[in-house]
Amino acid sequence: MARSFPLSVHTTYQDLLQAHLVQAVADIPGQPFLRDMGEKGKYWYARQRIGDRTLQKYIGPDTPEVRQRIDKAKAVRDERQAFERRCASLVAQLRAAGVPTLDRNSGKVLNAMAKAGVFRLGGTLVGTHAFRLYSAELGVRFDDALAVTGDVDIAAFENLKLVIEDEVDPALPETFRDLNLQPAAGLDRKNRPTKWIMGGDGGTEVEFLVPRMREESGILKLEPLGVYAQALPFLNFLIAEPIAAVALYRSGVLVQIPRPERYAVHKLIVAARRHASSALKAKKDLAQAEILFGVLGEDRPLELLEAFRLAMETGPKWREAIETALKRSTKLTAIVERMN
Repeated sequence: MARSFPLSVHTTYQDLLQAHLVQAVADIPGQPFLRDMGEKGKYWYARQRIGDRTLQKYIGPDTPEVRQRIDKAKAVRDERQAFERRCASLVAQLRAAGVPTLDRNSGKVLNAMAKAGVFRLGGTLVGTHAFRLYSAELGVRFDDALAVTGDVDIAAFENLKLVIEDEVDPALPETFRDLNLQPAAGLDRKNRPTKWIMGGDGGTEVEFLVPRMREESGILKLEPLGVYAQALPFLNFLIAEPIAAVALYRSGVLVQIPRPERYAVHKLIVAARRHASSALKAKKDLAQAEILFGVLGEDRPLELLEAFRLAMETGPKWREAIETALKRSTKLTAIVERMN
C-alpha cells in the first residue's frame, strides 16, 4: 500500500491547482463570450480585436466550473506577478515534501506546450508523466522506480476540430525548434512526423497519439494542435473526461491528465498487449496499476468500479486483455474481487 502524504501537502497542491485554473482563464486575452454550437454544445471563447482582425480563443465547455473560473479571472488579470510568486512558493513547499517534480528538459517542454495552448485545446498528458502527477492528486508517495521517464506523450481526440475553432500559438514546430526538438524519422511514406526528439544529451522525446476509431487509420492530423499523431487502440477510454493537474516546474505548469481510475484500468490492457520483447515495460504497467488500484480501491471505490466495469463491457478484446493481466497479479485479482 502506498504511503500517504500529510493532509497539509494535499491541501497545498489543491490550492496550487485552483490558482492555476483561474489564472489560465485570466491569461486569455479578450472578453469571454458563450457560443451556442447547436447539437455540439455550448462553449466559452474570448474575443479580442487586433487592428481589423477579430481573434477568438477557446476557453472551455459551458460548465458551472468554467463559469466560476471566468468570474474569478476578472479579478486577477492584473495580478500576474503576485500569482507567480505565490505559486512558486507552493511548488517549493510541495517539492520539499517529496512530491514528484519535473526534470529540467521535461519541464521546459511541457511549459512551452502549455503556453502555446496544447492542453487548453484538448491535449492530454499520458504515460508515466501522468502517473507521476497522481501522487499529488491522490496524496500518496510512489516508488521512484515506477515514475522515471524521459518521454512526453500527448494524446487527443481527432474530432476535437469539430468543436474547437482555435489553434496553438505559436505553432508547435516553431516551439519545438526553439527547444532543439527535431522530428524523428518514421516509416510513414508521406513524412508526417508523430514523434520529436531533443538533440544533444537531453534525450527527451515528445510523441503525439490519437485514439484509433477506424481500422484503416494509422496517422491522423490533430488540427487544433497542428501536428500529426499515431493512432492507437483503447486510447479513447483513457483520455475521456480528463482532469486538470499541475506539474511541478518553476511556478507550476497546468496540464490535463487522464482520470486515475481510467489510467489504472488502461494499464491492465496495455500490460496484457505488450510484445514479449517488452516484458519489463509490461511489469512496470502492472506495478503502476497495482498502486493505483490499491489507493483508489480505498479512497474512490465507486469511480474505480465504474471504470473497470465500463472497460469489461466494451468488448471481448478489452475483457480478454484485462483478464489476462489480472492472472499475472494476485494483488490486483484480490482488489477486483473485493470490488465486486
